[in-house]
Amino acid sequence: MHDGRAHDHSHGDSHGGHAHGGHAHGGHAHAHDVGHIGPQRYSIALGINLAFVAIEAIAGFWANSTALLSDAAHNLSDVLGLAIAGGAAWLATKKPNAQRTYGFGKASVLAALANALTLVIASGAIGWEATRRMFDPQSIEPGIVMAVAAAGVVVNGASALLFMGTKDLNAKAAFAHLAADAAVSLGVIVAGFLVWRTGAAWIDPATSLVIVAVIVWGTAGLLKQSFDLAMDAAPAGVDVNDVRAHLAALEGVHSVHDLHVWPMSTTETALTAHLVRPAGGDDAFLADVARGVAQRFGIGHVTLQIERARRDDCADHH
Repeated sequence: MHDGRAHDHSHGDSHGGHAHGGHAHGGHAHAHDVGHIGPQRYSIALGINLAFVAIEAIAGFWANSTALLSDAAHNLSDVLGLAIAGGAAWLATKKPNAQRTYGFGKASVLAALANALTLVIASGAIGWEATRRMFDPQSIEPGIVMAVAAAGVVVNGASALLFMGTKDLNAKAAFAHLAADAAVSLGVIVAGFLVWRTGAAWIDPATSLVIVAVIVWGTAGLLKQSFDLAMDAAPAGVDVNDVRAHLAALEGVHSVHDLHVWPMSTTETALTAHLVRPAGGDDAFLADVARGVAQRFGIGHVTLQIERARRDDCADHH
């Protein structure tokens, strides 16, 4: 409600209101988005990692190392993921319009899902190649392998720091990808060292298989979370039952129904609910409720409909 008055979303004798949680200004408020990562960081990480992929791929062919080539392929998948994530971050800055009233924030959710799927697919390709090499071991150049992999640890580790400490799921995905790359590079260093010391060529693909298992295990949670957000499930940090109980406990509220909580992006959450409150609700009440929901649950977009009596035409009565 941009004019400080409650918007009427009523049916019959019910009374509706809309408010945004956060710092109230009259009856309207906004939650501050502290988790958003701008496209600039994605561009920096993209440029650095794309250059390193080219170097690593050339070195992998030169050293005839499955682990190094697999690491290059894995890094390439992450470069594509960063490109998708950076594009989503840019789209998220675009303002809503008459057709897309929520803007483009949902693109960040879709990009996070795409990143997780890309990492799983890339891991499958790495596992396939490593398995093939297990039955056909080939000699490698361990010195080149260790040197390039050490550079990979530095490049991926530094890039991961660009996305550290954020609530943005898309940035978390980028951090997980880059941190996994650093772990892969460490494994490649170990593989190169063992091959150098023992001469056992099978260690190279065997190490790749172990790394793939670790990556898949670490990606499972990200894949589930991003899929849930894409399906408009309530974010993992929001307990809908707690939200319902909080609203039901408000002064004068007899019951709560048609409660919905969903992600507008990887950092913004929305809520709609009908509150049965015989005394009705003015702007001050709506603003207080929205502010309380924002402070307790981190939900910044709250839409409430106040009803003086329970209605029979709503499917969800609780």
